[in-house]
Amino acid sequence: MRRRGAVQRKLPCLFVTEVKEEPSAKRQRQPFKVLATETLNEKALEADIYNAIPTEKVDGTCCYVTTYKGRPYLWARLDRRPNKQAEKRFKQFLYSLEDCKEFIWNFEEDFKPVPDTWIPAKEVEFSNGNPLPDENGHMPGWVPVEKNSKQYCWHSSVVNYEAEIALVLKHHADPGLLEISPVPLAELLEQTLELIGTNINANPYGLGSRKQPVHLLVPHGAFEIKNPPSLNQNDILSWFEGCNEGKVEGIVWHCRDGCLIKLHRHHLGLCWPLAETYLNSQPVVVSFNRNDYDCDFGPKSLFHHFSNLDGQRFDRLKDIKFDG
Repeated sequence: MRRRGAVQRKLPCLFVTEVKEEPSAKRQRQPFKVLATETLNEKALEADIYNAIPTEKVDGTCCYVTTYKGRPYLWARLDRRPNKQAEKRFKQFLYSLEDCKEFIWNFEEDFKPVPDTWIPAKEVEFSNGNPLPDENGHMPGWVPVEKNSKQYCWHSSVVNYEAEIALVLKHHADPGLLEISPVPLAELLEQTLELIGTNINANPYGLGSRKQPVHLLVPHGAFEIKNPPSLNQNDILSWFEGCNEGKVEGIVWHCRDGCLIKLHRHHLGLCWPLAETYLNSQPVVVSFNRNDYDCDFGPKSLFHHFSNLDGQRFDRLKDIKFDG
């Protein structure tokens, strides 16, 4: 049996949601909207949402740090999905019975191949030694990001396995200031993070450029919301639309029992991305003393470029530029 990675599941929404068709959007990939009602989700109430910690939902792609080849490694998200024939059979079954748990999968033939290094996420259930797909027919999981990987080149740009460090965006000790600095991968073990940057999700934070791509890791839960709205849809809507701190993709509440509850702007019919985001309204400082590391960073690497900016402060993330 494969070992299992960090939790990587679809987070429940703060509110009960309903699906509304969009007749004018038939040609779009998703001709419907999932919108929040005013009723709090039972899962959120069971997780004691009123005492949870609200954090900014950062728009990127999910990553995970765990061991590989006996060392801390960055892992990229990779869902194992059914092939076309199996997916068609699965959807027909759902339309007729609406209970995916009764569907019988052929684990040898129904799924697209994944690398031998693939591991399922922790909350994936098993049956007879085989991981069970979720309600969408997918098996969430991870693959290690190898050095100089072409498929995961933006992931590999933020880690240096020789120095065993990653480039991380986080809060500085001074309030209201962000910091970009190298963090030992060992300190990030068993954590999930979000990879953001130039070539991720249309770059909502304006990082780098096509000529000089910039990517960074953000630990999940890193940006706590200091003045959150009350758990009322009108108050949350006003917060998203009426204050600088609300210029975010969404909110993720971290509950005491480990449960995570989310709310995306789209759930309230609001647009994302925005021309200006809260993450890009804060000054940022680079803290990277290359003398702390006994290795040479390649001249084209992000580690080389950021080490040249050690101690420099910028008004916004999008203002960061490299010489040359």
